[in-house]
Amino acid sequence: MTNEASYKDKKVITIGIVRELTGLSERQIRYYEERKLIFPERTQGGSRKYSFTDVELLVEIANKIEDGVQTHEIRKEMIRSQKKLNHEEVKRKMIQGQLNAQFGFRNGPAS
Repeated sequence: MTNEASYKDKKVITIGIVRELTGLSERQIRYYEERKLIFPERTQGGSRKYSFTDVELLVEIANKIEDGVQTHEIRKEMIRSQKKLNHEEVKRKMIQGQLNAQFGFRNGPAS
């Protein structure tokens, strides 16, 4: 497994295409960015670029908004989820380190 981003995480999609894929207006997409729910990259010219993962997230956000969930509640949920993922990653690395130490691996097990 390489450290390269998955194709789903590469920021290559323009806001116009995202608009077509999600059914959201450009204003809605920008609003979700303002509310710190989505984080597109910017080109040197200032254009926003999104990933397939961003598109999926925008659809999730739109569905929650439609169900009456407020943007600040969505943001809190996203932060909680990220903290949980970070905690699980730290735990996994600690266990891997313990296994490596137990079995004498210096840089992880051989592939």
